[in-house]
Amino acid sequence: MKIAEVMTRGVELTNPAAIVREAAQAMADEDVGFLPVGDHDRMIGMTTDRDIAIHAVAMGRDPKKTTVRDVMTERVLYCFADEDADKAAENMSREKIRRLPIVDRNKRLVGVVSLGDIALKHNPAKARKTLSSVCHAAA
Repeated sequence: MKIAEVMTRGVELTNPAAIVREAAQAMADEDVGFLPVGDHDRMIGMTTDRDIAIHAVAMGRDPKKTTVRDVMTERVLYCFADEDADKAAENMSREKIRRLPIVDRNKRLVGVVSLGDIALKHNPAKARKTLSSVCHAAA
């Protein structure tokens, strides 16, 4: 099964100049913990609820003045939409990540896959193994 069959579509890029409060509100509204960050149509980073907690809130930064660029992770791991879902899950396990942006061969964002997507739509056993790997890395 290809990862395109498992991923969540309709993911939009967040502007790096957006303020953290707006990003946090977008995460709350969409019930997600991850926002890809883009400049025009290219992904330049990503920010997570954890990035906001650690790089903004814990450091005492004002969430009404701090930008997404200030807290985002610039190293973006991704998977191509035509790759195998099991391979994506293995990459997530190896890299200890819960969410993975999915791009087309022109490196344009087309979706995102989470451990939940893999569990619900593809392979619950693979998702459990990946989650176990990610959780043990955090311990």
